Amino acid sequence: MRKLSILLLQRIVLGVVTALAVSMVIFFSVQMLPGDFASAILGQSATPETVSALRTQLGLAQPSPLRYVHWIEHLCRGDLGFSFSGWSPTGGRSVSGIVLPRLGNTLFLACLTALIAVPVSLVLGITAAIYRNSWYDRVVNLITLGAISFPEFFIAYLMILFMSSKLGIFPSIASIGPDSSLVHRFYVTLLPALTLTLIVTAHMMRMTRTAIVSLLTQSYVEMANLKGLRRTRIIALHILPNAVAAIANVIAFNLAYLVVGVVIIEVIFVYPGMGQLMVDSVASRDIPVVQACALLFGGIYIVLNLFADVASILCNPRLLHPR
Repeated sequence: MRKLSILLLQRIVLGVVTALAVSMVIFFSVQMLPGDFASAILGQSATPETVSALRTQLGLAQPSPLRYVHWIEHLCRGDLGFSFSGWSPTGGRSVSGIVLPRLGNTLFLACLTALIAVPVSLVLGITAAIYRNSWYDRVVNLITLGAISFPEFFIAYLMILFMSSKLGIFPSIASIGPDSSLVHRFYVTLLPALTLTLIVTAHMMRMTRTAIVSLLTQSYVEMANLKGLRRTRIIALHILPNAVAAIANVIAFNLAYLVVGVVIIEVIFVYPGMGQLMVDSVASRDIPVVQACALLFGGIYIVLNLFADVASILCNPRLLHPR
């Protein structure tokens, strides 16, 4: 158990260090964005003195390292700062008030997609591994390989063409307001969720199939077959427990993608999530909002991958039951 505790502590420390490195990359990358908010808001007719005064009020005149230190200090206190959009000398809208509702929408879309994609991919992956080299296995692999091959925007526009324009089942624009009911939210989010399901299910299914196939050739599985155990019992008691680590890594990686990689889908469906907010903020040079969105994306990705590492460690029998 001491070795297991050390491994878990190492993963947590590595996650913290990675988060700090990501925050540095995000901050200094945002500083290199072309354009300047002060110049954009004042217009081309503004004098250099006016632009300089506004930059000073916004804190943009300070050196980048000093601004990074101040940003980290505020983050440690849970303060994401104020948005540049609608800013005035007396203050402005807090970044938290802008980002958190959009984060809730993105998490809702990701959770809805996960509720559909994870069970479907596990069932397809396990059954394709059991009936490998059969017509069923070939058809499933062909469909998933085709889904992986197409870019996200192409699948999204196909879904809009057939499910919205041709059949009229779902709306092509996912309009959600703060007063939207759960039923309405579910209805307008279902088409983007189905689009993301087609994208992530293929990868999860193929990796699940690979993990199960590799275990089917192990000696303990052959011994279970020689003892006459039923196939369902062998899968449930001998194969799946040993495949949990690999499957958990795949699921966590794809869940991280669902939250981080929804930018294209949100823009296409005009979904009011963090991806759409980040694109709009980049266009308006709203640096605090861009930094907050990028930091949340990076933090969620790191946390989910950390959970995957911890799950793979906890599911490793050699670590749980050392000799």
